[in-house]
Amino acid sequence: MQLVRNNVGRAELAIALALLVLFLFAWTAGPAFAGADTTFDTALNTFTDFLEGSGGKIITVLSLAGGIVALASGRFSMGQIAIPVGVGVGAGTGIPIVTSTVTATI
Repeated sequence: MQLVRNNVGRAELAIALALLVLFLFAWTAGPAFAGADTTFDTALNTFTDFLEGSGGKIITVLSLAGGIVALASGRFSMGQIAIPVGVGVGAGTGIPIVTSTVTATI
């Protein structure tokens, strides 16, 4: 019986210490400002330049090649033409739209 009382006391102590630590973290937390961080700007610029440049062209050509292969297989669908066109338009104009939307939101 004494062992059970001992463990209950330790659990209460652990909970009290956890609450104290959480309170201290909340008390000493600094403010966070959205949009002020430039940590990932280099990666964002590199990825955006890649998709707007040669990467977007490669993705569009691969999508077009997939559509041509599907056409050669004997089944015709408008999706085989529309999907490569949509990918090309998305790669060309979608990235600036998304980037400006994210920048305006943040």
